[in-house]
Amino acid sequence: MNKENLILSTAKTVIEQEYKAIQNLSNLLTPDFEKAVQGIYESSGRLIVTGVGKSAHIAQKMVATFNSTGTPAIFMHAADAIHGDLGIILKDDMVLVISKSGNTPEIKVLVPLIRLRENKIIALTGNIDSYLAQQADFVIDVTVDREACPNNLAPTTSTTAQLVMGDAIAVSLLELRGFSTNDFAKVHPGGALGKMLYLTAADIYTHNEKPQVKTDTPMAEVIVEMTSKRLGATAVLEDHKIAGMITDGDLRRMIQREQNYTHLKAGDIMNKHPKTISHDTLLVDALHMMRGNNITQVLVTQNDQYVGVIHIHDILKEGII
Repeated sequence: MNKENLILSTAKTVIEQEYKAIQNLSNLLTPDFEKAVQGIYESSGRLIVTGVGKSAHIAQKMVATFNSTGTPAIFMHAADAIHGDLGIILKDDMVLVISKSGNTPEIKVLVPLIRLRENKIIALTGNIDSYLAQQADFVIDVTVDREACPNNLAPTTSTTAQLVMGDAIAVSLLELRGFSTNDFAKVHPGGALGKMLYLTAADIYTHNEKPQVKTDTPMAEVIVEMTSKRLGATAVLEDHKIAGMITDGDLRRMIQREQNYTHLKAGDIMNKHPKTISHDTLLVDALHMMRGNNITQVLVTQNDQYVGVIHIHDILKEGII
């Protein structure tokens, strides 16, 4: 077998083995899973997630997911716990201990110390007969037949199973809490996902100039207004109401059509039916509207009054795509 075939064959084998292991996880769910999730949901404390080795890395990812979906969680490395970090655990906290074998030396030292503090222990383990499973209040089974590693040694399938079960716990808690998109935005304010859920037109247009002319404004003044405000467009007002809009495209078409346009007014070339959005429109919705109508600028209104312009580049700069 050449190297290319070996690489593809190995990759397919790994994916198929891990896929089968994940499929089997639903068969391993027991009432303990439900009780553990219910216990976390009803707890007035936090969820402490711990492990050692590769399980510690999975624990860190779980903590990130829990925190971002409404379940306060803290990572505690099992080895560091017995050297002072045990103080992280408070009276009402629950402790999720992750270990494939459930029999590692660090776990055997840590678990009795947690029990002395009378905190509830959830075991996430691939060995339901292990020391950890026997000492835990709730046992969540993540047993796999074998690792994807050909030597059945490197944690691969087992850590994938841990990760998926952690997601199952997190999403179950999310459902119990009724965690909404607004809740999600509150804990993701700096990322693109959060911005999609909370940034509105009002957060953008106020940073731009406010180009505007009247229907009877001469073209020379229209061009100066558009050039100076640098948004490639201007609103056209009549009696303080939006009568239309002129864009760079309108100017180009006018120049191609008219040899002498000095006699023209804004009202002669404006689009009389411009697209507008309310100041409280989410930027992601504004972007979809602009793309759907193949436009790059849109007028913003508040209480039917013109308040500004948003350019599509303003939205893209925020990381919303």
